[in-house]
Amino acid sequence: MRIKESQIKEVNTQHLLAHENRLNALGAVLSKQGKDVNAIVQKLEDFQVAVPSWALGAGGTRFGRFGFKGEPSRLEEKIDDVGLLHKLTQTAGAISLHIPWDVPEDYVAIKELASSHNILFDAVNSNTFQDQKVAKESYKFGSLSNTSSVVRDQAIAHNIEVMEIGNKLGSKSLTVWLADGSNFPGQSNFQTVLQHTEDSLKEIYKELPNDWKLFIEYKPYEPNFYSTVIQDWGTSFMLANACGDKAYSLVDLGHHLPNTNIEQIVSTLMMKGKLGGFHFNDSKYGDDDLTVGSVKPYALFLIFNALVYGMENNPQNPYPAWMIDASHNIKDPLEDLIQSLEAIQEAYAKALLVDQKQLLEAQQQHDVVKCQEILQDAYRTDVRPLLEKARINRGGALRPIEAYRSLAVRHQLIQERGEDSVASGL
Repeated sequence: MRIKESQIKEVNTQHLLAHENRLNALGAVLSKQGKDVNAIVQKLEDFQVAVPSWALGAGGTRFGRFGFKGEPSRLEEKIDDVGLLHKLTQTAGAISLHIPWDVPEDYVAIKELASSHNILFDAVNSNTFQDQKVAKESYKFGSLSNTSSVVRDQAIAHNIEVMEIGNKLGSKSLTVWLADGSNFPGQSNFQTVLQHTEDSLKEIYKELPNDWKLFIEYKPYEPNFYSTVIQDWGTSFMLANACGDKAYSLVDLGHHLPNTNIEQIVSTLMMKGKLGGFHFNDSKYGDDDLTVGSVKPYALFLIFNALVYGMENNPQNPYPAWMIDASHNIKDPLEDLIQSLEAIQEAYAKALLVDQKQLLEAQQQHDVVKCQEILQDAYRTDVRPLLEKARINRGGALRPIEAYRSLAVRHQLIQERGEDSVASGL
């Protein structure tokens, strides 16, 4: 299915006048505050977030999965779905593939399909948290950290193969997330498994193309519940430093213990030039992978404030790779992703409104009340007219969810793919 520009223009028509009135009112207020509205809108237009291939179907839990009709069962359909998201929101300009779920059969055709949707290939992701049918060795007791050199070599070879696949598609980075860890005290020697992991990552790093980056993700628990080998940002940071200049930490919003100050983590990593990527989601209890901004929108804004500061003041840090990493257990996956993209843009826009110079002055004067007022004034601003302007400038929908429903996108996907289609890799 493809959405035509004429269809978007038609659904936009009924909201244009209201949009212009709201934009003019907000623009007048922001202009009086010395804000460059056009510059903010341009940054919103340029801000693109990758959609992972595994997020396009219904998710699940350890207890079960409730499928969603019309799911993409092939890589081509996954790219088409990201194309639909990008057409509506104009902020989903990349797809992140997971290998071996998303190995192309025809690389030329896949690249042409993505290009037709104006979609790039973001980081490719390796998978050593599951045993593959063709694999000789099992990852039951670890992959890159395994006590067996044969198992470690298999996991290293898989990551190198993933890079080769990504290189053919034009990707420029590899994301490594390890499920390696232990479930019981005494099961593993912490120093041994960490050393094996470092050595394995160095072997992978040796094969990294010159213009690529290696992103090392971390997580405090799950699927192992006593320990994980790369359990926090400090361990990831240490391993990235051990590998070299092209290796970076990757922050996932859900991969922290409760109440962890994530804005402080990203600030530290950017100051050290080691924040490579950022995965968006939301949570109430743990790594819930909920819709971005659905539970802790103010925390998301504060994190974005730290990210914006870092992007403006830390030239030693590369521009981060942005991606949504969420699971849609009961929602239409595409509607959920649209909501997440909107929440990300909203938090980013609000962070752009923060007067960093004024905030710094208040900090230096120890005016704690004023610091809070500066942040909350930006947070309380309704920036949705700016998001709408950015979308409409690029040919997107003023109200993406409403457009998605009025155009009956899910109904058409079901008509094309059937009610029993299941997203691959889930």
